[in-house]
Amino acid sequence: MTMRLKRFAGLGATALAAAAVWALPGIADAQDIKSIRIGYAISKTGPYTGGASITTLPNYQLWVKDVNASGGIMLKSIGRKVPVEVVEYDDRSNSEEAVKAIERLATQDKVDFILPPWSTGLNLAVGPTFNRLGYPHLAVTAATDRAPELAKRWPNSFWFLGASKPGGDSLVDVLDKLRKDGKIGSKVAMVAVSDQFGVELSSAARDSFKKANFELVYDKSYPIGTQDLQPMIKEAQALNPDAFVAFSYPPDTIGITETARVLNFNPKVFYTAVGTAFPLYKQRFGANAEGVMGVGGWNADSPALKDYLKRHVAATGKEPDRWASPVTYVSLQILQQAIERVGKIDRAAVIKEIQTGTFDTVMGRIKLESNIMPIVWWVGQWKDGEFYGIAPARYEGARQPVVPKPAWKSPS
Repeated sequence: MTMRLKRFAGLGATALAAAAVWALPGIADAQDIKSIRIGYAISKTGPYTGGASITTLPNYQLWVKDVNASGGIMLKSIGRKVPVEVVEYDDRSNSEEAVKAIERLATQDKVDFILPPWSTGLNLAVGPTFNRLGYPHLAVTAATDRAPELAKRWPNSFWFLGASKPGGDSLVDVLDKLRKDGKIGSKVAMVAVSDQFGVELSSAARDSFKKANFELVYDKSYPIGTQDLQPMIKEAQALNPDAFVAFSYPPDTIGITETARVLNFNPKVFYTAVGTAFPLYKQRFGANAEGVMGVGGWNADSPALKDYLKRHVAATGKEPDRWASPVTYVSLQILQQAIERVGKIDRAAVIKEIQTGTFDTVMGRIKLESNIMPIVWWVGQWKDGEFYGIAPARYEGARQPVVPKPAWKSPS
């Protein structure tokens, strides 16, 4: 493959959008299909860059590499495999830019399929556009209680992190069992980023804490991009909670953890959300990652996931995160198998196949339930350099939590 860089105007009122095109020989046309054109808009700038650059983009790149290394995607209608060609835009972590990019990919670039952006908010923003244009929408990094409703309203949409309520319930189940075992008390401090993700997860957890008779001694939201987190952490620390819960995005996950370490705020359970399962977290905090809980997890004993980890490192030079990275790759495996079963570029038929089919993936055989992924890890924990899935406890590979979390260590 060769790479060429182009610039396109019109994706913003005053800005140009950069597009990188992984181009393979030939351009698809009705008579002589040379490639399947895949487009996406991804956050390469702005506050969502951290998540997109770790969870989403590397898996898009790995999948394209894997597909093309195997000869491409099989189209029975022409009796041969064709490679994947990629058209990429920067959505700048902005919903308007993301919507405009999706429109352009469909109407001007005329790509065959479009992959989703990163984050709950951007996936909700582009959902109506995907639906109107008739493209399958693999909403991999969106967790929302509206998922069942949206799957009905937009039958082309597929929700791979499911609803927020199971996230709140899973975390509270873990804490409730720890309380029953006498390992923690009932006092919980909770903070959340005031983005769609944080709002929905904190709302779900709030209800679950109340039903389980936990005492929510601190409950505060903060704007996305907040730099000084120390006042908030000091307030929570002063209340001496048994568990601290942050429904955070990657930059604040790092900031909250570092602030807690500096202040020696060390509750028995320390849980941060998106970014905790990132390899960056382990690299940044070393031994201080031990015992930290967070959103996500995976079955680290799975041979298929071990192989996926190895291939991810070989292709991208870095480890995947232990939550939505494998789920992202699963969504692409599902898309590929659906296209191959349909045997031609027929988006409506591919949507139908994704709705009804069962697929072989790195996470096992998957069949979506009412357009929603049935397997979502909600609680994981760093142990001996690996982020193991803890809850739901019924999943294969689930580990028992280690509590209390070890005391913070001073940087060496």
